[in-house]
Amino acid sequence: MLSHAEGSAIAAMGRTRVLCTATVEDRVPNWIRGKGRGWVTAEYGMLPRSTGERTPRTSQTGGRAQEIQRMIGRSLRAVTDLTAFGERTVILDCDVLEADGGTRTAAINGAMVALHDAFVTLSNRGQLARAPLRDTVAAISVGVVAGVPCLDLTYAEDSTAEVDMNVVMTGGGRFVELQGAGEGVTFAASDLKDLLRLARIGIRRVVAAHRRVLEGSGLVPVAGSPPAS
Repeated sequence: MLSHAEGSAIAAMGRTRVLCTATVEDRVPNWIRGKGRGWVTAEYGMLPRSTGERTPRTSQTGGRAQEIQRMIGRSLRAVTDLTAFGERTVILDCDVLEADGGTRTAAINGAMVALHDAFVTLSNRGQLARAPLRDTVAAISVGVVAGVPCLDLTYAEDSTAEVDMNVVMTGGGRFVELQGAGEGVTFAASDLKDLLRLARIGIRRVVAAHRRVLEGSGLVPVAGSPPAS
């Protein structure tokens, strides 16, 4: 999509849109240099007018942005064989173009495609030892709004939710990360079960979208969909 990046994608989930680009560098962090493996990391930010009021660029380096970019990096590394592409670093830049809730989950979904495209670029250059992706990874937000479990929350829903959760899973249905909390309330195990069931529905849709885009390259296995319960 972008001519200069080794990989790129735009993830659109409702009104939320995130531009994800992948850059390949022929170096790794000092702490893994000489160990024969690469690294996948991420950076995250919101464009000033991605929100209702302008967000200054100087505010994009705070704790929230760091927490989100670490989550993106962890999610992609969970399905990547870091020994398959040599001592190289893939940097995933996730820039929110328009925000209406769920920016971190949309960023993970777009970064999955951008990372895959970067590996296609490395494959075309003859720089892969083997297929580096063990599976796909997908993410979705769920929550309880006015007592009702909801999928892929908008900003208005998220800001009033009694329970808010982000779920990251592999295409084969294994959990990568769960982030959830009650907003001034507690919730029962049955509520958690209902939210995870709803999350699996959303994850299956994202996995199917990934499959349509990524299959055929030979760089990602065909995995089963997350089970319904």
